[in-house]
Amino acid sequence: MSLKIYFVRHGETTYSQTGGFCGAIDPELTPVGSQMAEQFAATYAKLPWNAVYVSPMKRTIATAKPLCDAVGIEMQLRDGLREIKYGEWEGKTVEEVKEEYEEDYINWLTEPAWNAPNGGETSVQIASRASLVIAEIEEKYKNGNVLVVSHKATIRIILCSLLGIDLGRYRDRIAALAASVSIVKFDVRGPLLEVLGDRSYMDETLRNLPGT
Repeated sequence: MSLKIYFVRHGETTYSQTGGFCGAIDPELTPVGSQMAEQFAATYAKLPWNAVYVSPMKRTIATAKPLCDAVGIEMQLRDGLREIKYGEWEGKTVEEVKEEYEEDYINWLTEPAWNAPNGGETSVQIASRASLVIAEIEEKYKNGNVLVVSHKATIRIILCSLLGIDLGRYRDRIAALAASVSIVKFDVRGPLLEVLGDRSYMDETLRNLPGT
């Protein structure tokens, strides 16, 4: 038996509805986001879980809580799983950032591995802090299932790092809609992506809602 890490993005927030920049901002889940979390728990509580690691933000804690309550496991909060810090872009729309920080925004789109949002983080910095959490999980759990509840950019960057994909291409290569599930198996050949961005556990109404 191998270690499997289930990477789950938090459920819907007002920012995931609109695509606005939300990293350090700490919004609650919308009612739809809470439904997503409940439906995730209803499906995945059937699996045996070794541990649950969660970003210490309201939206990720609320996403993990229904499953943790259902299986009787305590979530472990880790700062390394936080979302990208957008700095001066926090709370702004894409259009506002384009207008106010045009050159910096273009540089970030072109090479986010080394160009950060103004006052924010690069994808290299995110990969560095998140990798410590993944290393901790690999050290503690040689087999079984571990849940990681995190954020859109952070999950995509972790997956790129594990799979050997250029960190600057995380937006171009990996999808992670709200409350989607991606699964990586760790064995003697290294990380294997088994599932990417799955939301089949949701009912059709939730699954077809627009969002980023």
